[in-house]
Formats: sequence, structure tokens, C-alpha cells
Amino acid sequence: MKIAVTYDNGEVFQHFGHAEQFKMYYVEDGTIQSSEVVSTNGSGHSAIAQFLVDNSVDTLICGGIGGCAQRALAEGNIKLYGGVVGNADEAVSALLSGSLVFDPNAKCSHHEHSHAEGEHHHACGGHCHH
Repeated sequence: MKIAVTYDNGEVFQHFGHAEQFKMYYVEDGTIQSSEVVSTNGSGHSAIAQFLVDNSVDTLICGGIGGCAQRALAEGNIKLYGGVVGNADEAVSALLSGSLVFDPNAKCSHHEHSHAEGEHHHACGGHCHH
């Protein structure tokens, strides 16, 4: 099992589409065997989602994440745990113990704007590219 966490200075980074680093955790039998911090060498939801697929990640822990990225991860069969805050190592340990607090409806809420007509426009790093 390979878990990726959006990573910034030990914490779960809150903006998936702007993530510059991930901490990758290699897990066997429910135990972390090793971990490493890797750079994405790219930006934007589709590029980062593809980066995770290319690196054989099967689980992602992150903060805010837009709908386009969620679809790209689903297409890559990557299980998503969004809306997570705090220490990255602790988040992975919590996931492995079944106690991770996450939000199945996590979005990049700071990019969403309500208008008088009740419309919601979502502009989280551009358009979906497939």
C-alpha cells in the first residue's frame, strides 16, 4: 500500500492543486515501512493527479481538493481522504488505526463564491482536463 499526503513543513498541505510536495508512505501489514518526501515537478490538478497515478499511489490524504481532481483520482483508482488538517505523520497513523478524521465532501471552499442568484462557480486551478 502506498499512501501520499499533500505535504508542507510536516503538515497536511491544504490546497491540492498547488501542492509542490507529497510525503509518500510505504505500508505493509498495516505498518509504515518507510517514507520519503517527493516534489511534484508540476502544478494543476490534472498534472498532480497523474503524478500520483504514475507513482502507484493508492491512497491520498489531503486538505481541500476540487471536484476535477477528485474525478481524476477516482479514474486512477486512488482512494481519497480529504479535509484533513494537522501533522502528516499523525494523519497516516490515524488512517492505519481507523481513527482518521476526514471530510468526504472536502472542496477547495476558499475558491467557491456564492452569488445573489444562488449560483456556485468553482475555479480551483482551472478547468478539468482529461
